[in-house]
Amino acid sequence: MEHKLQGKKIILGITGSIAAYKAAILLRLLVKEGAEVQVLITPAGKEFITPVTLSALSGKPVESEFFVNSNGSWNSHVDLGIWADLMIIAPCSANTLGKMANAIADNLLITTYLSAKCPVFIAPAMDLDMYAHPANQRNIDILRSYGNRIIEPASGELASGLYGKGRMEEPEVILAKTVEFFETKQAYSGVKALITAGPTYEAIDPVRFIGNYSSGKMGYALAHELALQGAEVYLVSGPSSQTINHPNIRRIDVTSADDMFRESVQLFPSMDLSIMAAAVADFTPEVQHNQKIKSGNDILTLKLKPTRDIAAELGQLKNSEQFLVGFALETENELENAQKKMEKKNLDLIVLNSLNVPGAGFNTDTNQVKIIDRNNNVISFELKSKQEVAADILSQIRKSMILPT
Repeated sequence: MEHKLQGKKIILGITGSIAAYKAAILLRLLVKEGAEVQVLITPAGKEFITPVTLSALSGKPVESEFFVNSNGSWNSHVDLGIWADLMIIAPCSANTLGKMANAIADNLLITTYLSAKCPVFIAPAMDLDMYAHPANQRNIDILRSYGNRIIEPASGELASGLYGKGRMEEPEVILAKTVEFFETKQAYSGVKALITAGPTYEAIDPVRFIGNYSSGKMGYALAHELALQGAEVYLVSGPSSQTINHPNIRRIDVTSADDMFRESVQLFPSMDLSIMAAAVADFTPEVQHNQKIKSGNDILTLKLKPTRDIAAELGQLKNSEQFLVGFALETENELENAQKKMEKKNLDLIVLNSLNVPGAGFNTDTNQVKIIDRNNNVISFELKSKQEVAADILSQIRKSMILPT
């Protein structure tokens, strides 16, 4: 029987949460697939599940303390961080999330996380109000910006008796994501990719502009996922509060549609893959005033002119070895309009967003998309986190694009 994780070295971090019982199931599944698993548990985690149980399942001593009093030795978090191919923290409590986000290294699990050279999966588990608290969401955003993958908690009945989002994702789902990670880890190795993200700001005067509600989250998720899968990524970003930190990503900040056009056209000839995820303004003021326009009772009329279409320009420049992906945000005749856009701009694939779906579109953490290829095949997806949507998009690109061998 094939063991999908044979030879893989995984650190499983367990924190103080009632969901720790699920960690035993996850550990069992990882070992059955051939992984060598080193369990690290926080002091609070030992209140929910015993190291004896975990050691029996892993076949290895469970580590929790910096020092081993019985023989005077110590556990090297640096060695552990170098050893692992992947670190999974499941369940991850709000307390541990906060420590990880702010480098509070007061236990072996956190010091190992801070030393880890490998990718990190984080599966939060907590009550729904704790999960939704702005401080907790900020910590999750910070950890995601560091390059960690957040395995979103599921909705359901919680230990408190309440019902909502906060349940640690099921062990079988985390296992599937782990297997998929190793299968696609270097899928885009050798690929140079251009991603545009965020809005553009079209200046009216020094303090006012025309813009839109785009946060850049979708484009940043795509850049992050591509980098994790081995690509060399050039992220051309309009004004955005999103952060990203990965050695494979070069971020280029721009402001206006014209700025983004120039950067994209300059970079494009050397790219293998280009994904136009930015919400570029269609119009810009014909006159940009050098001084602030004074307020008054008079009606102000702005004359607008079209911006240059980045995707259409790249579609004209594209050669047979380049792959170009566009985005369409529609409110009516969605499929028909997206298909027309793909044909008109010479795209190889188009991702359709709809503002008619609650939880999708601008400035959300989730999205629901349809992906259309040149043969007008339509692949529909459920509402998912933008990180998961990015993985779905790259999976579909792999099926159509000729990747380096």
